[in-house]
Parts: sequence; structure tokens; C-alpha cells
Amino acid sequence: MILQNFIVFEGIDGAGTSTQIERLKARPDAKKFFFTTEPTDGPTGKFLRSMLKGDVHLDPRTAAYLFAADRAEHLWGKSAPNGGIVSKCEQGKIVVSDRYLFSSLTYQSVTCGDSLPRMLNEPFPLPQLLFFFEVDPEISLKRVLGRGETEIYEKIDFQKATAQRYRAVINEYDGSPKGEGMKIVRIDASQSIDTVAEIIAREIEFLTERTERTETKNTSP
Repeated sequence: MILQNFIVFEGIDGAGTSTQIERLKARPDAKKFFFTTEPTDGPTGKFLRSMLKGDVHLDPRTAAYLFAADRAEHLWGKSAPNGGIVSKCEQGKIVVSDRYLFSSLTYQSVTCGDSLPRMLNEPFPLPQLLFFFEVDPEISLKRVLGRGETEIYEKIDFQKATAQRYRAVINEYDGSPKGEGMKIVRIDASQSIDTVAEIIAREIEFLTERTERTETKNTSP
């Protein structure tokens, strides 16, 4: 199932997804978008962020279940204003998420194998548009270290393993029946911030134009 109006940014830590989302937030038409991230700001997401900082130690299988639970609430939860991602997309918002199920299929599979993450994430809808940021792990780790604060996964050996696994995961969906209906845009994230922003702007133009047409139709007398 493809969830219309849903955009996902994916890539290893330091690939630049958060930077590009900040660029989108600065657009004059930013009100058309709803920006979100995983782990979420909900109770499960906050607990997972503690784990990522190293404050809580979990078995990798437990973490896989918790990431899936956080994602289910992210999609369908009723606690957030106007509901979760699915509700917002149905209301005509363009939802942009920094990370989604592809992160779990990558990171959790590195730590606990493929089977459990695949099973847990199978029920979730795919985004209409997926941006996959590809970058050398050496470059991305330098960016991460420049922030002055690292998480448990942000080590060069793990980054290299994750980069390899990410490519394998995306390849499973790219041009195959498994990813039918989802557009995948691969981005060389070693390019300048402005160049990457231009690529993204071109790709999302059809969604923003469709939103404009819908808004005009709804406000017409």
C-alpha cells in the first residue's frame, strides 16, 4: 500500500536529511507540509532516544519491537493534533518524515538479523516519495562528530555496515513489485546543501502543485 502525500528522507547518520528538512521548513509554502521524525516525540519515541544516547541498554530484539510500536502510533495514533500521519495525509497535508521503516530494516537488521524487522514492519504503508541520501561513511561521521554529541550507532564500523545494508534494503524496493507505486530518488549527499535542496525541490513540485489545486477548489464559491 502506498500512502499518498507521504515523503520520507532516509540515509545513514550525518547524510544530511535533517539539514534538508530544515530547508523545506524555510520555504514560503511551508504551511503545506507537516514535518515529523522517528523516533517520535511520543512516550515510546522518547524512551528510544534515551537508548540511542546510551542511557538505556536494550536487547536489539526489544529495540526492534519498540521502533515498530513507535511507528504504529506515528501512523495511526490519536493523541497528536489531527491524528497521526495517515490522518494528516488524508486531510491533504504533505507529510515529511525524517526516517521511517527503511531505517528499521537497516539498523535493526544489522543488530538482530533480517527476520524480525521484516515481520514487524510488513504491515506499514510505503511513502509516495522516498529520498535516499547516499554518502561515504567517512564523510558522514565527520559531520556527526562536528555536532559534538554522538549516539550509540555513530561509530565508523557500524556506519560502514549500515551504509552497505541501506543500499541493499533500498535495492529491494527500487524497480521491483515490492516497491510498486513508490518513487525512489537517490541523492549523492556529498554534494553541496544547495544542490541537494534543488533536487528535492524539483521532485516535490508535483505534490505542492496538487495541494495548491486542492486548496483553490475547496475555497472556490
